[in-house]
Amino acid sequence: MINMKNFIDKLTICTLLFLVTSFSACEKFLDEPISKNSSIPLETIEHLNALMEQYGSLYSDENPSWMGTDDYGLNAQTYDNKRGNFTFLPNIFRAFWDIEYNKLTANSDALWASGSGEWRDVFYANAVLENLNKVTGGTEADRARLKAEAHLLRAYAYWQLANTYCLPYTNTNKSEMGLPIKKSTSFEEDLTRVSLEETYKFIESDLAEALKINKPLLVGGKPEHWRGSTAAVNGFAARYYLNRNNYTEALKYANLALGEYSRLVDYNNPTEMYYGTPFTYSVTGGSPFTCQFPFTHNNQTNLVDFFGWKEFLYFRVQNFGSWFYLPSKELLDLYDKSNDRRYEFHIVENYSYYFGSNTPTNGLPGYIFFFKDRIPSGPTTAEMYLIKAECMARNGDINGALTAVNVLRAKRIRPGALVNLTAANQSEAITKILQERRREIPFVQRWFDLRRYNNNSDPNDDVIVTKQFYPITISGPDVTKPIQTYQLEKNSRKYALPIHNNELISGRGKLLQNIY
Repeated sequence: MINMKNFIDKLTICTLLFLVTSFSACEKFLDEPISKNSSIPLETIEHLNALMEQYGSLYSDENPSWMGTDDYGLNAQTYDNKRGNFTFLPNIFRAFWDIEYNKLTANSDALWASGSGEWRDVFYANAVLENLNKVTGGTEADRARLKAEAHLLRAYAYWQLANTYCLPYTNTNKSEMGLPIKKSTSFEEDLTRVSLEETYKFIESDLAEALKINKPLLVGGKPEHWRGSTAAVNGFAARYYLNRNNYTEALKYANLALGEYSRLVDYNNPTEMYYGTPFTYSVTGGSPFTCQFPFTHNNQTNLVDFFGWKEFLYFRVQNFGSWFYLPSKELLDLYDKSNDRRYEFHIVENYSYYFGSNTPTNGLPGYIFFFKDRIPSGPTTAEMYLIKAECMARNGDINGALTAVNVLRAKRIRPGALVNLTAANQSEAITKILQERRREIPFVQRWFDLRRYNNNSDPNDDVIVTKQFYPITISGPDVTKPIQTYQLEKNSRKYALPIHNNELISGRGKLLQNIY
């Protein structure tokens, strides 16, 4: 029997070696042959299955795009309020869509380059697909399941990358740069960015294969949401087609996902949502500040709280090292602070006290779901109800749309007359459902939503993001200069984040480029 810990450790080394050789600027290292001592061959179906079991690394979505949304409340006032919380310059550059400085900062972003990013997931998927017909053991059903699951993993990774580093997919943009297409684990595979149209065809081909998964989410009555399943792939398909503004297909897959698993956490049930251990902070010149976080924050050392969230269809968590999701005033104003239990549990007032001793005027709120900086980002049952409601509203079924969104609200709003949304017409129904979506899944989906709102046939949901901040230099904000206005226009090319310069250098003449 293989020592699984040693296998995973060695395989991780192999994975990191791949990422370094593909995307590192170290040319001397690139010329060295791979040592056979750095990895072990994939020889059995159990090896491939173990690769897909690495939930401790595969769960993490480290997408920096949320900082550029109108959910993020960094502005001149909040910056002045607590500058010590905003010292990491790439976050400031991303928050105000600065392209050139973002390319030059010392750290590459983890979504693209790190051993914990999406290219790692692509490599794992390709390793499975390359070796399925070479390994021993298992049945044809085992191989079919692993094949479909690998295609889901790769499709999800490419969808994340395409919606972060590429322009929105439209007829106008389809010839723009997409992504490098990697179908193997070869270090020599071309890094040329193919067109956006080719990129999306690749994602759709992976999705078509992934939809062949026939493994249920519930196994022995418990959801195995860290692995591919019918509910997981249908949930991702619903998200994918919503992003493409194909409301008929998105509704179809949302219904399929909910038909298999529709469990919602009841925020009104004290056995499901409750507070964890109180925290007390010192306040210079003021009384100690005590606050409580939701129980999802309570376990700070492992994945138990994340893993136990009952709404996951596909276990993915936004995990970004800022430790501080600062909600904007616009986002905060969307909540009924007296009746919306999401505000009660997830908006922690004066959260910035968590970072140490402060004066009484320096408290800023924070959005907390799981520990500090982690929010569900994979498809969930809550998201499926929102997709269902939006698609029905956009297709003209107002009553059906309101019924769907009110199923969710019954689990989030205090019981009473305010639970059920009503609407006099289609436009009002769409507006209210989109507001509900923003309350339910802030930060993790907002960037993707802004892109699709501005590129569908409905002008009423267009959003121009406007922020007020100091002039930005390579050294950071210039607080000696007057505050200025920053805008992210509807068709801005800044809707594609730049690839870091270190990654461009490492392209080794293989045409890895930015769209700018």
